[in-house]
This record gives sequence, structure tokens and C-alpha cells, in this order.
Amino acid sequence: MTVPTDQALTHQSVYAKKLRPLLPPEAFFPDASKAVILCINLAILVLGWAIADKLDRWDIRLLWLYLPLALIMGNSVAVLAFSCHDLMHGTVARNHRLIGVLSLLGQTILWMPPTLWKLLHNRVHHNTTNSLSDPDRNYLHTQPKTWGKWLQNLCFPSFEVHPIGLVVGMAAAWGFYAFRNLTSVLLFNRETVDYLPAAFKVKAKERLAIAGEFLVILVLHLGILSYLQFSLVKIVMSYLLPIWVGYSIMIFYIYTQHLVCPLTAVNDPLVNSVSLRVPKIVDRLHLNFSYHAEHHIFPSINSDYYPAVRELLQIYYPDRMHYILDAREAWRFLLATPRHYQDETTLTNWSGKASIACLLNLPTL
Repeated sequence: MTVPTDQALTHQSVYAKKLRPLLPPEAFFPDASKAVILCINLAILVLGWAIADKLDRWDIRLLWLYLPLALIMGNSVAVLAFSCHDLMHGTVARNHRLIGVLSLLGQTILWMPPTLWKLLHNRVHHNTTNSLSDPDRNYLHTQPKTWGKWLQNLCFPSFEVHPIGLVVGMAAAWGFYAFRNLTSVLLFNRETVDYLPAAFKVKAKERLAIAGEFLVILVLHLGILSYLQFSLVKIVMSYLLPIWVGYSIMIFYIYTQHLVCPLTAVNDPLVNSVSLRVPKIVDRLHLNFSYHAEHHIFPSINSDYYPAVRELLQIYYPDRMHYILDAREAWRFLLATPRHYQDETTLTNWSGKASIACLLNLPTL
């Protein structure tokens, strides 16, 4: 499949060049408060595990009392992802050692080595968003039916997904995403790995760093499980349940922010990315992560200023505001469509018999 370069598409750099002079300089200053938020949410997890250490002394009929804390811990897992996302885009601090330590601690619960994330997300995804080279896109119908494609078809939201597959997928899809990218880089490190939508290579030094960080992450997880004495009740209540909740929150955003969009050869964030409308309290909790297209225009801006970017887009690009969707609307569209690309603007299913247009189609002249 080839993706045509459409003259009506606008490259991310064009938006950035036009809008940056209109934003205050402090929008691009490091915001240390996000590091504080990261540390607070790490502390919430540690506190939750400390309380869980006593769960074996609770009457089994009272274990439900731990559930509110497990849900809070789950939100903290998601917030760690969002705060680390900002941190590794350079919007929180400039001190590389501090970034390295905080990102490793924050990404541990995500099983995602920071070096891999910076390469996968910052370097590849942001520069090739929803193109044929983007590891985060939907699979093409013409790609081999590998285990990676089969698993995504089994558990990603679509008009064919089984409810059980969807529920399991919400909890497990982030782990699957981390696993397929980690194994691709560490075991093969070539662009021809076929169980990803698009594979990429890293340098030998980067590969070694990824392996080292993964070993640290593995040791930290084993340390958590050891602290919980490998108790089934403690692990389910304070480790697995928060991870399932946190991963589900994260993957909801990830599903809705790109998978309904067309393939584009020109990196146009107002066509290949979706921003969501969510309640203001959710934006406060999740560091404005719903403003995803705005983030793709300015990856290094303080997330507090995403709303200001949207206001400027409304003024200078009023005809492109269809990139903003109500979260429920985006989710309904995911559940009403298949999850493979038939061509750059059409989605199809595993068999290739369905044919449904992407939600955000390419603009025309």
C-alpha cells in the first residue's frame, strides 16, 4: 500500500511555525510541578502496597474495603504514564540525570524502558504519525496474519470484537504493546519484524541501554511481589487490579486518539490525531492528555497550555476543528468499525469483506 501525499494536508511544522509566536514564552519553560505529581503518585502506590502487606490479617468479608484504594492506585498508574510522557518530552526538567531517574521509576509500573519509549514514541511515532512507518498505527489488511496482528484483532475495539476479548484487551493491551516493541528491538532489531504494524531499528548503545533498564524494571517488580510475599490476595488486590485499571485508562486514550484516523504521508496532526472532550476534572487529573492533536503540534510544550493551542487553532484553522471528538463519540465509532486499513482512508476487518471510511477523512482542496 502507498499513501499519497495530499496537497491539502498541512505538516505539523507549519502549524508550529505559525502558532508558536502567539504563545507566551513560559509555555515552553520546564514545569517542575509535573515532577512533584509524578512523585506523589509513586508515593500513592508505595502506600497502597504498605497497606496491602496487612491484607492477610483482614477478615475476607472486609477485603472489599481495599477496592477504593486499588482504584486510586489504578489512576496513579495512568498518571505516572502521563507525567512520564511529559517528562521525557522535556517539558518538566532539563536535568538529564533527574529525568533518567524519575522516568525509570515512573515507567517501571508500565514495563517500558525509558530509552525504548523515547525512541519509539518521541523519535518514531511523533515523526511518522499514522504513516506506514508508524509502529502505533492499525495493521494493514495486506500485512501477514502474525500473532501480533491476531492478538490485536482479538482484543482491540471493533464491530466484531467479543465483549470478553474487549474487557481483557482493555487491561492487557498496554502490556502486549510493550512486549511486542521490546522483543522486536531486543531479539531482532530490524525493520523487517512482521508482528508489529511497523518495526524500527535502534543503535547498539541504545539497545544495550534498553536491556539494562528492562533488567532494573524486572528486579523492581520482583521486589514488589516479594514484599507482598507472593500472596495471591495481596497481588490481586494491590498489584494486578491497579495495573488493570491504570492500563485501561491509558489504552482508552490511545485507542481513541489515532485508530479512527486515516493513514497520512504528510504528518498532519489535525487529520491523523484526535483530541477528546472529557470533563474538566478528568483533564486536571490526567494532565490534559485528552488534548492529543495539540500535543502533536507542540510535543515540548507544557501541557497546561494545550487549551491555549486549541484556542489558536479555532482562530486560524476553524475548518479543521473536526479533530475534536466527544470521548463517548470516539469510543462508539471504534466499536462500530473494523481495525485494519484497506487503504489510506478505509477500514476493513480480518476477512477483508467490510469497507468503512475512517472517521477523519483526508481534506480536499
